[in-house]
Parts: sequence; structure tokens; C-alpha cells
Amino acid sequence: MGALREYKVRVIRTGFAQGTALKSDEPISFFGCVDPETGVVVEKDHPLEGESIKDRILVFPEGKGSTVGSYSLYRMKKNNTAPRAIINRLCEPIVAVGAIISDIPCVDGIDISKINSGDKIIIREGVVFVNEDE
Repeated sequence: MGALREYKVRVIRTGFAQGTALKSDEPISFFGCVDPETGVVVEKDHPLEGESIKDRILVFPEGKGSTVGSYSLYRMKKNNTAPRAIINRLCEPIVAVGAIISDIPCVDGIDISKINSGDKIIIREGVVFVNEDE
């Protein structure tokens, strides 16, 4: 098992989540970038193109795009294709509103360069625990 690291973060939407990280160093738009029916990233040439965010801890710097992205995230939650949680470097209003209305745990204020796809993540009470994938 890898090293366990702990980070204090700002809570955008409270909640407990655990799962496997899926990380992008590029911003994500939930409107047009992710298919709400499947949870698969469909944006051409995005680093996560073809990957499913369903049931993953989605790690990305910040959101981008239309305010419709908030409702797209809500639609994904209703379709059971949403991520278990969201970790941002800086959570902007589109992602924040989407996480809040969708009841998806969301935090920010973390150096996402310390997290990799495949790491095991637990989010609890303003703390992110990262167990590095080996």
C-alpha cells in the first residue's frame, strides 16, 4: 500500500465520499464535455476523453463553460452517472452550484498536483485523505 497523506480543504458541499481518483490537469465543463447519460467524457482532445467519471472522485483544477453545466451535473446525479465527489484546486460557481444542488461532496483549496488518477481517496469533514496507487 502507498503512502497515506492528509490535506485540510475548504468544503463547498459537505458529505462523505470514498473511491478512486480520476484526475485531469485541464478544466472540465459538464455541459458538452461529459455525456450526462453515460458519464463518459466526450470533449474532443480532452485528457480524459473516453473515460467515465461515474462513481469516481473527480479531480480537476476548475470548471469552465456555460452555467448549464450546473444542471448537467444535476442530471448526471439523477441518471446515476455522476462522480462520487469533486476535488478542485479552485471551485468556481458553476461547479459549486452543480455540486450543491446534486448533493455531491465537493472541496477545494488543495494542490491537485499531489493527486494522481488511481489514488484511493476519502473525503470527510473538511479533510481529504489520499492513499497513493502503487
